[in-house]
Amino acid sequence: MKSEGGTGALVRGLRLGKLGLGLTGSYLGYQVQNLFLGEEKRAERGKSMRRAASRRIRGELGELKGPMMKFGQILSMQTHLLPRETIEELATLQTRAPAMHPSLARARFKSSCGKYPEELFAEFDAEPFAAASLGQVHRAITRTGEKVAVKIQYPAIRAAIENDFKLLRSATFPVRLTGHVPVEILNEVQRGFLEETDYLHEAKSMDYFRERLACLPYVTVPKVHWDLTTDRVLTMSFVSGEPAGEFLLRNPSSAVRDQIGERLFELFEYQIQCLQAIHADPHPGNYLLRMDGTFGLIDFGCVKRCSMDLGELTRCAVDRSWQYDSAQAERLVFLVWCGKVSAKDPRTRRMLAYLKDFIDLVFPPSPKAAAEVDFGNPALLHSVTGKLSQAVGNKLTNPELAFVSRAELGLYNLLHQLGARVRTREILDRCVDRARGLQAG
Repeated sequence: MKSEGGTGALVRGLRLGKLGLGLTGSYLGYQVQNLFLGEEKRAERGKSMRRAASRRIRGELGELKGPMMKFGQILSMQTHLLPRETIEELATLQTRAPAMHPSLARARFKSSCGKYPEELFAEFDAEPFAAASLGQVHRAITRTGEKVAVKIQYPAIRAAIENDFKLLRSATFPVRLTGHVPVEILNEVQRGFLEETDYLHEAKSMDYFRERLACLPYVTVPKVHWDLTTDRVLTMSFVSGEPAGEFLLRNPSSAVRDQIGERLFELFEYQIQCLQAIHADPHPGNYLLRMDGTFGLIDFGCVKRCSMDLGELTRCAVDRSWQYDSAQAERLVFLVWCGKVSAKDPRTRRMLAYLKDFIDLVFPPSPKAAAEVDFGNPALLHSVTGKLSQAVGNKLTNPELAFVSRAELGLYNLLHQLGARVRTREILDRCVDRARGLQAG
């Protein structure tokens, strides 16, 4: 499939296989050439090879769209693990993927809304200003003069998601036999991705967060234009700001970066403590940062509402009493696994060990409770990522935590990109107090 077709599992599998063989051939050629190059030339050639390989991966994943492109977006956030050349190429998948031809976009709009864009808007930009994994976004002006963003879904994207997960299930079958990639996790991720294809569902989530986050004045959530929205076209108020990469080119001061970092952390913890729902698509393109320390939050296709009490789970984990109180340990285990396992299970104890190390990194224990956590430290991010990965890879992982962990890891990568220092425990305590106030009121 370019932007219009080729969504079949076989076609997509063949394209990925061809990509893998091509990259292998390029790497082998690079290694042979190294035999005849000096050290300086080898380093230069290595950069060139990584750039070319990353460009090829970015191009193919961008054309495939769907989950494969989302995988590229996730890779683009691994700034602590991947070379700069790779990050720079993959970062374009966040908002600048290959777009539909304008005539196809118009046809997609009319098939969903009944009329062409120019018949419903005073102005409509035929070229999208952003194109991502499931759809592309156009600037427009309504008949009443309001600036809006219009998201139009790619054709056959739902079929692409279903076929990509067929490929994933086939590719991961050997490790699923050992329980390292539980089928429940794959099912949960597929459910979430398919949910993103329903723009009416996204619009309802956007309204929910716009109302619930009104108490955080530094966050702007778009307003839905319901009369111009369908299951495949979403029209919303235009939100200003820049993704982190572009924002940082303006050389914001450390004070501004720290302020935004603390507010991003507070936004996440507020959702955990007060909403029991989180915006779970955390790539940098969904946070539009501004020099005054405020930011816009967009793309509510992936929202996770958990049946477990995320607020109590976080409070219990950070309290640390479970480390020496067996009753508290059982309570923590119950919150994670809903009574299906015991704290005495060896696998559970391993999971709790990962949790202890993770909590100590993100919420330093007393007497450092008021200390800042430097998310700009690569060693910190590497350790946090490792602990989260170990927890998610555990055979007992609750599938509900798949998107929560994804959102949390995305947050920490964004904080790392900003080089932000955050008073994590102080912010958590503030959000807990707010939650108690809401409950009392």
